[in-house]
Amino acid sequence: MISGRHNGRVVLVSGAAGGIGAAIARRYCEEGASVALLDLDPKALQEQGEALKSQGFNVAWHSADVGDFGQCEAACSNLAEMIGPIDTLINNAGISPKHDGKPAPIWQMTPSEWQRVVNVNLNGAFNLSRLLSTSMVERRFGRIVSMSSVAGSAFLPLVAAHYSATKAAIIGLTRHLAGELGEYGITANALAPGRIETPLLRTVSSSANEAVVADTPLRRLGQPWEVADAACYLSAPESAFITGQVLDVAGGWLMR
Repeated sequence: MISGRHNGRVVLVSGAAGGIGAAIARRYCEEGASVALLDLDPKALQEQGEALKSQGFNVAWHSADVGDFGQCEAACSNLAEMIGPIDTLINNAGISPKHDGKPAPIWQMTPSEWQRVVNVNLNGAFNLSRLLSTSMVERRFGRIVSMSSVAGSAFLPLVAAHYSATKAAIIGLTRHLAGELGEYGITANALAPGRIETPLLRTVSSSANEAVVADTPLRRLGQPWEVADAACYLSAPESAFITGQVLDVAGGWLMR
């Protein structure tokens, strides 16, 4: 156990079956929280949940498509019954489709691909925030941390228009939630990772990733645990007076 600063908290992490989401779920467990895992992939989700449970952590999991409000509603209800009322939401689920290792340019992008990315990356954050904020308002306490990206603030050629647009929208959503929910003791913040060393990196060429590293002042890729640490900080007691902010976890890439 790293610390107990999240003892007694109940955290829902979307996109928790792998990559950054799995790292965030583990770090909250290590900090004493009960953690609800949500992901579309039932097999990977179960493997992740069972691995955490075997180490003595209090976890529950439910497979659902975050872009579907009904599925989210059922998942939130089921998870709350299994693990307790959720007071911390990590909107991490996201996708970034590639075609032969490259993002689709706008003139080739299909409406169905655009809509799918909007459904997962943006509507997913709305669905879970909408559902869980009700009880947060009633208890006058809550923490919402949503995953944006450096692509939400600057042009990143490794991703397509739908990804950049949804990640920029996450920033707007976060700031609105911070203003709207603040009087109820609820904070809302966002993280903007750069290139993080996860399986998602393998969807583009190594040379493309190397070019990003060359543009990054720290001259390396980020690690999932570094994003997890940032997420835990934004929901910890020491950040109680921080809301409506976007924290870059990108090795200085946006300064280039």
